[in-house]
Amino acid sequence: MACLDKMQRKRMWGQFWSAHQRFFKYLCIAAKVPHVVRIAKEALSRNKCVVIGLQSTGEAHTLEQLEESNGSLNDFISTARGVLTGLIEKHFPSAPEKGNSTGSVPQAKGKRKRSGLDEAKATKSEHETIDLTSSSSEECLSVSESEDDDDPSSSPKAKRRKTTSGYTVQDLLRDQPASAAMAAAKFNVGSTYRWQLQNLLKECPTNGPPLSTTTPSSKSNLKLLEMREELLDHLDELAPRLPFNTLDELIRQLGGPSMVAEMTGRRGRVVGTENGVPKYEPRAEMSVPLDQINLTEKDRFMRGEKLVAIISEAASSGISMQADRRVLNQRRRVHITLELPWSADRAIQQFGRTHRSNQSSAPEYLFLISELAGERRFASVVAKRLESMGALTHGDRRATESNDLSRYNFDTKYGRDALNSVLRTVVQAHTPKVPLPSKTFVLDVRTALMGVGLVTPIGQTGMVELTDHKDMNNISRFLNRILGLPVELQNQLFMFFTESLSATINDAKRTGRFEDGILDLGGSEEDVQVLDSEMFHSSTSSGTVYTELFKVVTERGVSWDFACQLVAGCKHQFEGFYITQKSIGGKKRAVLVICPSGDPRQCTLNSPSIGQLRSRAKLADLSKKYKQAADLSEVEEIWNAEYEWSGKHCLHTFRGGRCRRQMLGEECLHGRRQRTYHILTGSLLSVWQELEKVIGARYTQPQHKLHVVRCKTKDGRILIGNQIPLMCISHLRTELRRISDKVMDASLS
Repeated sequence: MACLDKMQRKRMWGQFWSAHQRFFKYLCIAAKVPHVVRIAKEALSRNKCVVIGLQSTGEAHTLEQLEESNGSLNDFISTARGVLTGLIEKHFPSAPEKGNSTGSVPQAKGKRKRSGLDEAKATKSEHETIDLTSSSSEECLSVSESEDDDDPSSSPKAKRRKTTSGYTVQDLLRDQPASAAMAAAKFNVGSTYRWQLQNLLKECPTNGPPLSTTTPSSKSNLKLLEMREELLDHLDELAPRLPFNTLDELIRQLGGPSMVAEMTGRRGRVVGTENGVPKYEPRAEMSVPLDQINLTEKDRFMRGEKLVAIISEAASSGISMQADRRVLNQRRRVHITLELPWSADRAIQQFGRTHRSNQSSAPEYLFLISELAGERRFASVVAKRLESMGALTHGDRRATESNDLSRYNFDTKYGRDALNSVLRTVVQAHTPKVPLPSKTFVLDVRTALMGVGLVTPIGQTGMVELTDHKDMNNISRFLNRILGLPVELQNQLFMFFTESLSATINDAKRTGRFEDGILDLGGSEEDVQVLDSEMFHSSTSSGTVYTELFKVVTERGVSWDFACQLVAGCKHQFEGFYITQKSIGGKKRAVLVICPSGDPRQCTLNSPSIGQLRSRAKLADLSKKYKQAADLSEVEEIWNAEYEWSGKHCLHTFRGGRCRRQMLGEECLHGRRQRTYHILTGSLLSVWQELEKVIGARYTQPQHKLHVVRCKTKDGRILIGNQIPLMCISHLRTELRRISDKVMDASLS
């Protein structure tokens, strides 16, 4: 891509990263095959039948390899290998072509022709054409073209080597994601590739359009072909370690076509023979044409002739496979989802094949999602779309059910904020929200993210920057790219991301900014006690129902005695109590600094009013405002003063200031150690009209909407209802009492 312009490079990188995602996706799916086989055999032994759902059949790569080998096979076909082979043969080398904005040129499709190198050697003096086929890219990566004034490439000599695209050898080898990705993949990006790229750039015209394939140098083309052959040789060495086609492997391990009903859109499959040599056979049978084979296989499964069925997107609609009372196969279905589709609609369609009316038993659903961090990317897409359709569980069950797909939905406001924090920590060395997994974590992740094109080095400074600043909030691209990281580092990075996400959500909940419509009270850091309750009756068409108004108080502060217990466990000299250097309103504030990791850049702060702060602080930044206390008696006085004040008042008034919300007659909870909530539970619909009337008369702004509250008290009681603003309590209580008295009078008469 040395002589391609910016748009052509962007498209070619899109092809690369699209293949990158598909390659690792196939590896993830193939790794789960042994588990699927084990689960299927266990289900069959318990007198059940099995339905396996997937999306990719790998037929395109199978047909390409058959064409290349003239129809003969020596082994089963690897879909993952086909992805890499297609990328190298179709899109490497790449060069711009006159009238072709895609920067690609045609070659014998799907075939690896070693003779091409010989032809190039025999025609060194002739003009040649190198072709490659372009296809739509799933993801395009923008390449930054900004330059540093101190960069050697800004010298006059380097400028003479510039192409019209604005790239030099230094750009290609150091500042662009190409070299970083190749280096991470253990390819030689040193002197060998350096002189090759220098030769290519010398032959790019310094004035006029970029290098055209109608007039290239045969010498540069020869070097490109040699590089391609080297890549293919590396792939041949890797091939024995790559898994076979997932669908063919499932059928083989589950007993072959005679035992497995295949309902997919492919025309043929690779099966084993008696002598162990695989062969390709069409799915159509002597008496069953191809367009009827799926229905025939479905009938065999429903009659119980075959107890294992594999369905793809082609069989995800219009086919009923439930335990219908009218068919012979009454076994309970075990529906195993091996590969989730990209579309939520298609996911629901496939799930619905085994769960339909007139069934004798409901199916068991199993979603196989490995612990590999990158695979969360595929579950995340479906989870997000299912959640937007209202198809995922919410409410009280979501905290306990491990099979709820909503926990895989990372593409949310808080997920993007967490990703922003993670990348700022890695790229800009900002203070993380949670402790780092290890001391070398940031450097390890920087190197790895260069290898997958998310960050690029800044000159010779040793620092990095994002290749595209839009990636700060791009969850999909982040999860796509980390698929290419080593497994251990990949899981560490993802764990760091999920912990940052939890911290972000908890921070939002603590400050009342969480926007999922549900306010959780009674977590691990606060106690909830019921102070008062009052029951009201109302009448409905089904009889008399009741609502109950609770007054609860939450406690989240740190007492002096508990703070002293925390200090007793400190191991580092800089840990302990700190007080503000300046007084405001004649009062100072105190905090407790704890650092379990020993890293002064990751200090945890504890306040007497709000307890432990979720965000971490650097000791250097803290020292600008606070100083370590030497006199514990002074700290105790300051600590207890704030602790007692925050029980009933906000921190705006602690230092003699005024609170605007209180001046308007509203309740202010800023910095309050004890917070009071009023929760209306029970049959809310029966009094909803009165509730809207009272709330609407006092609050006209949309931000004052009713919040759903889920509360767990200290004695284990669960309360679920609506939070009532303080300003509305007296008026609402009056209305509810009026309705309750009217209902009670009617019942007595």
